[in-house]
Amino acid sequence: MAAFMDQDFLLDTPIARKLYHEVAAALPIIDYHSHLQQGEIAARKTFRNLAELWLGGDHYKWRLMRSSGVTEDFITGSKSDEEKFRAFCKVLPYAVGNPIYHWSHLELRRIFGVELLINEKNAPRIWEEANAKLAGMDTWSLLEQAKVEIACTTDDPADDLLQHQEIAKSALKTRVLPACRPDKAMRINHPGFVEYLAKLGEVAGVKVGSFASLVAALAARVTFFHQQGARISDHAVDVALPVVPATEQQLEALFQKRLAGTQLSEAELGQYVRGILTALGRVYASHGWAMCLHIGAQRNNNSRMLAQLGPDTGYDSISDMSCSAGLAALLDTLDSRDELNPGMNEILSTMIGNFQGGGTAGKLQYGPAWWFNDHKTGNLEQFVTLANHGVLGTSVGMVTDSRSFASYPRHDYYRRLLCRQLGQWVEGGEYPADEPALAEVVHNIAYGNAKRYFGL
Repeated sequence: MAAFMDQDFLLDTPIARKLYHEVAAALPIIDYHSHLQQGEIAARKTFRNLAELWLGGDHYKWRLMRSSGVTEDFITGSKSDEEKFRAFCKVLPYAVGNPIYHWSHLELRRIFGVELLINEKNAPRIWEEANAKLAGMDTWSLLEQAKVEIACTTDDPADDLLQHQEIAKSALKTRVLPACRPDKAMRINHPGFVEYLAKLGEVAGVKVGSFASLVAALAARVTFFHQQGARISDHAVDVALPVVPATEQQLEALFQKRLAGTQLSEAELGQYVRGILTALGRVYASHGWAMCLHIGAQRNNNSRMLAQLGPDTGYDSISDMSCSAGLAALLDTLDSRDELNPGMNEILSTMIGNFQGGGTAGKLQYGPAWWFNDHKTGNLEQFVTLANHGVLGTSVGMVTDSRSFASYPRHDYYRRLLCRQLGQWVEGGEYPADEPALAEVVHNIAYGNAKRYFGL
């Protein structure tokens, strides 16, 4: 029986162990999508204790606690930090097979050197030992300790990026780059949409009163972001995209309808979102950017808790919305004018093969196992799916997709699983024990491909 989370954790073949320990383990991290706050990095934020670092904004852990019967006052409510931490430790042992069980122990060991099991009994000692070490840490040291070479934040087009400019001039070893996330411009039915247009127009120097002027304002901000080092955009696609695109006149009519105070129907919303994505795809292509699409989330399902806590608090789920036909049409529109820029991420594995080429390896990417798929089975299935339908060796690898500065051991988890899968293929006689070739594959997926692909 293997020891719990020993040095060969998840590595079940000799070649997997060799690839991990000799190649993957020491590689720096390229985290091309996260939700870290630029202000917390610029200010070198310190954390008052382990609860703030671990539980302060981590809705993965919040969902686990709720599912274990923990009441909200111990999660986002009025209980003290230590009480919240102890509540988490008490229920974590029940999460057998959940990636949070593994992630939490990896974080405790990698960041704080504490190898105690996380449970109610050990909670006081963990609290004491981890907090003693955390007292000498800040956001910079957490990034540097994790060997994060590049971290991309998620930023609204209207953001002035002043804190990014401050970070760029600092002595921080990690390069922190903005990534453009124009969700507010896409969510035309949101109550604050019209007010947002005024803010966007002001910073872009464009009066936004039409669909065309909205695209012009966004294009101006993409140019500004590019000057600040951005090379990646990011989009939450939460509606079904239509196969037949709206005309320019129809998009303008939809925009004016919303400005007049009328909400768009679900079908009209899909037309609008596809119009924005098409226009922005062309803008990104002109700058050589990657365009990442986050597909398959059904957000803010619990209206009562949305009203109480707001969005992004752990009440989202997987959507069963069909997306393939609309995505194919969107990609075909961009590809037909040679404006399909390398980097459209997280789309169906078979879809990407329809639009590859152009001299770029892995021009379209089947992105990493994301959000609810970011677990052992999900990662292994992502490797197998991409290998079945594409070229695994061109993958740009893992992201944290996290708001937590403690989440970087997830890259270690991913790398172990990658080496495990490769080792199993070798062990089964499905790939030769060609160590130089395998080492190159591991190096590229874990590090090299993302750095080249995103132009970082």
